[in-house]
Amino acid sequence: MAGNSQRRGAIKKTGKGNPTAGSGGRRRKGLEGKGPTPKANERPYHKAYGADRPERREMARPKRKPGSQAEWVAGRNPVAELLRERVPVQALYVAEGTERDERMREIFKLAAEQHVNLLEIGRPELDKLTLGATHQGIAIKLNAYDYATIDDLLDRAAERAEDPLVVVLDGITDPRNLGAIIRSASGFGAHGVVIPERRAAQITAAAWKTSAGAAARVPVARVTNLTRAVKQLQEAGLMVIGLAADGEVELPDSTLIDGPVALVIGSEGKGLSRLVGETCDQIASIPMSTGLESLNAGVAAGVSLYAVSRVRLQ
Repeated sequence: MAGNSQRRGAIKKTGKGNPTAGSGGRRRKGLEGKGPTPKANERPYHKAYGADRPERREMARPKRKPGSQAEWVAGRNPVAELLRERVPVQALYVAEGTERDERMREIFKLAAEQHVNLLEIGRPELDKLTLGATHQGIAIKLNAYDYATIDDLLDRAAERAEDPLVVVLDGITDPRNLGAIIRSASGFGAHGVVIPERRAAQITAAAWKTSAGAAARVPVARVTNLTRAVKQLQEAGLMVIGLAADGEVELPDSTLIDGPVALVIGSEGKGLSRLVGETCDQIASIPMSTGLESLNAGVAAGVSLYAVSRVRLQ
């Protein structure tokens, strides 16, 4: 009935006897001010809490070393080479509708023998995963590259009862050059390659592919300081020869290349860095018949390793 305040939804008009009506009663305390809002880093449940503390800053910005993430290698020949060398991989990806030729059948056989997961996906998806590389319908996802140490390279030479031959790269930033140098190192019997951790190419998918699988056979050591690495090689008994256009001797005529030796290859533009160049035992040049000032770093490494291998095989 009209005016019946007992019915559901009715509102009591009077505030008499109702301590919650108006702005008094039980709500008076709730209306009192709580002071200024604390800063974000002072609120315990805020993600920025304690960001000004050193230990919190370290946790908030974890350091990630170059080359620490999984890499992709695309193309039938590089994938087959990796599987032949039993490189640890996460999975093998095949685009739907890819023609099964002889190389593909070999890849499937190797993958089955090594219990590699085989995933069939659409070609557009494989294009996306490999960043548009020419994958020929197949790609492999690698684990993060396991870098060696300089001692590992020297131990490898000792196990083969050979004089160490090491390639040191100073400022090579193109991963394709790195891959080509690793491939030459494999072809001419080098025991490993040394690269700096910063401002230099790392073992990425591009380096893997250019090496045509040679990165699986030749260990790559990564160091924090290249000059100290050169000194470590010298202390181990290696003669260190830096390559430069104005070398004091032509490389084939050097008397230092018939024993334990390390070749230092500089960048095509800047050449050897000052400290590394000063630390080398000798600076040598590659003889050329024209006035060309320098070679591509990958080509220079291949020519130099060939010259050293000819002398060492005599």
